[in-house]
Amino acid sequence: MIEKILFYYKKYREIINYLIFGVLTTILNLLSYYFLTYTILNPNVALHLQVANVISWIISVVFAYITNRKYVFNSTNDNFIKEIIDFVSARIITLLLDMAIMFIGVILFNFNDKIIKILSQVLVIISNYIFSKIFVFKK
Repeated sequence: MIEKILFYYKKYREIINYLIFGVLTTILNLLSYYFLTYTILNPNVALHLQVANVISWIISVVFAYITNRKYVFNSTNDNFIKEIIDFVSARIITLLLDMAIMFIGVILFNFNDKIIKILSQVLVIISNYIFSKIFVFKK
């Protein structure tokens, strides 16, 4: 049984590790967003909503870069400045997606910001994997 698990882990290591660290990144993103909107920012004010979103994004992108580089894609790229720029650029695209979903869902349609944030993160996680795999940590 253990041998079978190890076989499948080795075969799908990148995807499994991305899912693990993607979930951890999402939890960090959600916790920081929820903390900000429960304490100092009002998610029903468009500017506050986006400030909370951007701050939580910055925190999660730093964590995601470190874990994706080391544990998911095992990057050995010596030009890590370019790699960081590529990573952040790709994440800015998904930040804009996240901000649009939050604005439309919360400000325009008046849905619960906590639920919309979770739904938005599903699309963001999928997009981030695709961008990381194709543009940032390409082999």
